[in-house]
Amino acid sequence: MSVIGEQIKKYRVQKGYTQEKLGNIIGVTTQAVSKWERGGTPDAEILPQLADALSVSIDALFGREEQDTQIMLSKKLCKMSGYEAFRSAFNYCWSFIVGLTGNENISENFPEPFTDHSTAKSDHTVEFLAKILRDDGMTLAKISNEFRYFFLMVRPHDDSMLSHFESEDALRQVFALFADKKILKIFFYLYTVSNIPVTAPLISKGTGLDMSDVERCMKTLCDKNIVHPMKIASLDGEINSYIIRFEANVLPLFCYADEIAKGCEYPTFGFCDREKPIF
Repeated sequence: MSVIGEQIKKYRVQKGYTQEKLGNIIGVTTQAVSKWERGGTPDAEILPQLADALSVSIDALFGREEQDTQIMLSKKLCKMSGYEAFRSAFNYCWSFIVGLTGNENISENFPEPFTDHSTAKSDHTVEFLAKILRDDGMTLAKISNEFRYFFLMVRPHDDSMLSHFESEDALRQVFALFADKKILKIFFYLYTVSNIPVTAPLISKGTGLDMSDVERCMKTLCDKNIVHPMKIASLDGEINSYIIRFEANVLPLFCYADEIAKGCEYPTFGFCDREKPIF
C-alpha cells in the first residue's frame, strides 16, 4: 500500500465512511477508492475534493500533516506581534483540548462560547474552564475576556506520577510559605514593581509592614530561591536590595489556587475517560 493509500484509508475509517460513501461524496466509484487504498494514486484534480471530504489537508494525504502543521504554526506565530502571538497560541491550545477528547464530532461542532472569545468582548464577567482527563495525560485551561491560561501534562512513562514529586513535607512547606499573609502581601507587591532591585525600606513603605517583618519575609523568600538578594553601591555604602525571579513557578500556582478558591462556579467543558488513579 502506498503512503497516500494508507492515509486515505486511515482518514476514511476515522470519519466512519465506507469506501462506497467516500466515493459518492467525491463522485467516483467504490472501485476507484479501493484501488487508491491498494496502492493507486488519485488524479491531481481529485486531491482537493478528497482532502475536503476527509476534513484534512492535501499534505496530510501524503503523510506530511504533523510536520507541516508544526512548522506552519511556528512560522505564523513568529510573524505576529507579542500580544497577537500569545492570543493566537491560546486559541490553538483550545483546539488541542477539543482534539484530545478523541471525538471528531466535538471538533466539527466546536463550542461557540469558547470560539466567541477569540476576539475581545466588553463583558468581563463570562468565564469558562476546559478540562480533559485521560489515562495518557490531562489538560486544563481557563478562558475569560482578558484572563486566559493553559496547562497540558503527558503522563510519565513509568506511570508513577507521585514519584516525580518532592516529599509530602516539601510540598507542605510550599503551601505554608504562602499561607503567611505577610509573605503573600510582599510577594504581590514585588510583582507590581518593574524588574529592578527593591530595597527593604521601599518594600516596607509599599506594603505597610514593619521593617522587622520585611527582613524576616525576605530572608525566607531568598532561602526558597524565589527572590534574589542584591547589593547596591551608594554614597552611604552598600544597601541591601532584592529582585524577584519572574521565571519562578509561583504565578501558575496562584492561578490554579484561585480556581479552588472560587469553587469553579462557571461553565465547564469537560471530558473524562480515565480509569487509572491519578497518582
